[in-house]
Amino acid sequence: MRQVTVRVNAQDVRPEAAYERIRDFGRYPDVTETVREVVVHPPGADGTVVSDWTVRFRNGLMRWSERDSFHPERLTLGFTQLRGDFEVFEGTWRCAPAGDGTVVTFDAAFDLGIPTLAELLDPVAESTLRTNIELILAGLLGPVSAAPAAAPARTAAPARG
Repeated sequence: MRQVTVRVNAQDVRPEAAYERIRDFGRYPDVTETVREVVVHPPGADGTVVSDWTVRFRNGLMRWSERDSFHPERLTLGFTQLRGDFEVFEGTWRCAPAGDGTVVTFDAAFDLGIPTLAELLDPVAESTLRTNIELILAGLLGPVSAAPAAAPARTAAPARG
């Protein structure tokens, strides 16, 4: 399975505002030509939402339905494809304060489900997905710039007695 991470800085956008804009999927077609259509269904009893997507992908369109779960207290949301053109497509969005703006991180794992062509198709799909996410974020948040990679977690040195 292929992993994609996109991290951007959005200056002068508070994390809560960035999160609210990102979770407003129905607005995506208005802010970028990359997203052709998003249909957001009413929330389920558990608070999750199913959304149906049509997105430009290279010279064609990709379509899928996903289940979205929202965690405003952590400024995160998660998604998992239910059906569609990917074999697997799942991930998260996270917003965190950074100076006078926000760092937005999009993490996803995908599998196109064509193992014999994965070596050729996966890098193209990864590049296209990365570009599409950057275009969406620029449309939602205004000018964005690449954010440095997250620092790896540090482990404490053992105490010396």
